[in-house]
Amino acid sequence: MPGRITALLHPSRITLQVQGNKRTAALNEVARLLDGHPDVANFGGFYDELLARDRLDTTCLGNGVALPHARTEHVRQIVLAVGRSDTGIPFDAAGEIVKLLFVLGTPKSKPGDYLAVVSALCKLLRDPADRAALLAAPTPDAFIAAVSAIETRLGL
Repeated sequence: MPGRITALLHPSRITLQVQGNKRTAALNEVARLLDGHPDVANFGGFYDELLARDRLDTTCLGNGVALPHARTEHVRQIVLAVGRSDTGIPFDAAGEIVKLLFVLGTPKSKPGDYLAVVSALCKLLRDPADRAALLAAPTPDAFIAAVSAIETRLGL
């Protein structure tokens, strides 16, 4: 696992204006940012497993954040894409509105890395002021800089 979430982020895999206003459309839009990623061996297989996992149980973490994910043989290394919706997307049966989506793919063979990434993301997103900084970032580069600043402050 990379030491920091910023090691997984790239401006081309961050969209700050998710157009889809329904869960599946938004999930597809953000996941598509990983299509062609060198560590995604089979995007279609990865996406099918991502959808299957999302149908099992909500991937909402609360506080306007969702972490759709798949542990799959279709990725070689951990991959991450981020989507932000200013208006929010109804994401589960309870009507949770999600503004930040972190789409994560991890190899089945690396459950410890998966848990480390999820733990790091939860720490990054715990503080309302930190979430606000991510929601206010004007560009993907600024989003990455905000994540880096949070990681540094938290000692991640």
